[in-house]
Amino acid sequence: MKLLKMLVGALITVGMMVGATNVALADSARQSLSSDSALEEIKKRGTLRIGLSTFVPWAMRDKKGDLIGFEIDVGKRVAADMGVEIEHIPTAWDGIIPALLAGKFDAIISGMSITMKRNLTVNFTHPYANTGYILVGSTAMAQKKDLKTLEDYNSSDITIATRRASTGAIAAQKNFPKAKLIYFDDGTMGIQETANGKVDATTSTPPKAAYDIEKRPGKLFVVDKTLMSPTREAFAVRKGDPDILNWFNNWIDNVKASGWLQERHAYWFTTREWADQLPD
Repeated sequence: MKLLKMLVGALITVGMMVGATNVALADSARQSLSSDSALEEIKKRGTLRIGLSTFVPWAMRDKKGDLIGFEIDVGKRVAADMGVEIEHIPTAWDGIIPALLAGKFDAIISGMSITMKRNLTVNFTHPYANTGYILVGSTAMAQKKDLKTLEDYNSSDITIATRRASTGAIAAQKNFPKAKLIYFDDGTMGIQETANGKVDATTSTPPKAAYDIEKRPGKLFVVDKTLMSPTREAFAVRKGDPDILNWFNNWIDNVKASGWLQERHAYWFTTREWADQLPD
């Protein structure tokens, strides 16, 4: 009986030692993960670096050359709530994910739609905006070819401009498989080519389309108001970093609950109060 008690006591002691070791290892792993997080690096640096691409009304240059837009407001508010400065880093759209992975900035906040292909490479936060793409036609080309409906644009003699590597490009490929697609790094080029009658149409978001049609009266029109690809936009971060993903998710949930995010979205997407800030 005495020997049995001694064995039981020894087993309990060993179990406690193993348990303590496991707890210590778990704590060490958590501390290591936390110290490697971009969130800790941002706090040390004192600056949040955001990658973006200019696109009306997400991010634009005003008459002074300064960045304004929905994303700019969002980025500034995120940084303020973090207690750090903000640095926006304009980047070509087709290179923005590689730049994030290379550590050029901490996150992408640039109206990036959640897609399963992108999600293989980056992690997405909760959605903070919902938009989609429509087709904007050239008035001159529509009159010349008698183009009236979306179906009319799915033809081999139609040329559609779209932004390279964008959700709009995916929508164009899906909805107009027979048409010839040409790609630009900047959505503004697609609008210019369409307005000049060099192409039949271009993909655009509703607020940008309204702005461009207003600036080019008689040259552009919305072919159909139906969204070709309803989208959900989110912040993109590097994989393997649960801390910054958790912080951003909670930030989005909180500012949605307060109404701030909806108010800023409404200002930039449903009004033209900001239009006179842009160069002609």
